[in-house]
Amino acid sequence: MEYMCGRFAVTTDPALLAEKIKAIDETTGASTAKDLTGPNYNVAPTTTISTVVARHTDPDDEATRRIRPMRWGLVPPWAKATADGTPDTKGPLLINARSEKITTSPAFRSSAKAKRCLVPMDGWYEWQPNADTPDGKKAAKTPFFMHASDGEPLFMAGLWSTWRPKDAPRDSPPLLSATIITTDSAGPLTPIHDRMPLTISAADWDRWLDPDAPVDEGLLRGHGDLDRIEIREVSRLVNSVRNNGPELIAPAEPQPEQGTLL
Repeated sequence: MEYMCGRFAVTTDPALLAEKIKAIDETTGASTAKDLTGPNYNVAPTTTISTVVARHTDPDDEATRRIRPMRWGLVPPWAKATADGTPDTKGPLLINARSEKITTSPAFRSSAKAKRCLVPMDGWYEWQPNADTPDGKKAAKTPFFMHASDGEPLFMAGLWSTWRPKDAPRDSPPLLSATIITTDSAGPLTPIHDRMPLTISAADWDRWLDPDAPVDEGLLRGHGDLDRIEIREVSRLVNSVRNNGPELIAPAEPQPEQGTLL
């Protein structure tokens, strides 16, 4: 299965992010937050990521924004447990959810009702196919980094879920997991891939996160921050999840032209 938005970069510390967007930082002290220490230029599926949610402390109070650590790859509440008590995720990793299907898909429709989130990132990577070589061999794909022109984070629409083994006590800490919603590409992103993450602009954050309101179908059809996104070709170092550093998002060096030997 080929994923869209299967790798991204995050350099903003969760505590700083919470301060910037007026949210409560719930990552401090969380046992799952070890992946959130320091910049990550090559975030891969199953990594713990920062997400933004809106939740109530008490049933009657106003929902407040919170930064929560979650596993990237949504585990539906009904997923079965393996013998060691972890979720059975032998099927495709649910790291992406198509915007057109989140209200009907059994894996996502429950989360779409009241567990919507934002996934902050500096930008994401995508690989553009190239024409085969003259001898018929498959050409390597070219990686690109899509990022905000102003250097500020982008906020992608997502869904989240809680999961516990069937016989686990109700007060046991659940596994929190999330998926990034994708939509049809638009504008200059179209030649690179036919899908892109669904961006949500700051003016619409609260409308998207509101746990007491149904999903806004208009936001599902939009491209909130498309006008902020710039594209640059980057090094193929990003192809390996073992590589992780600022060189991954640096502009690719021009390749020397093949000259003729004299």
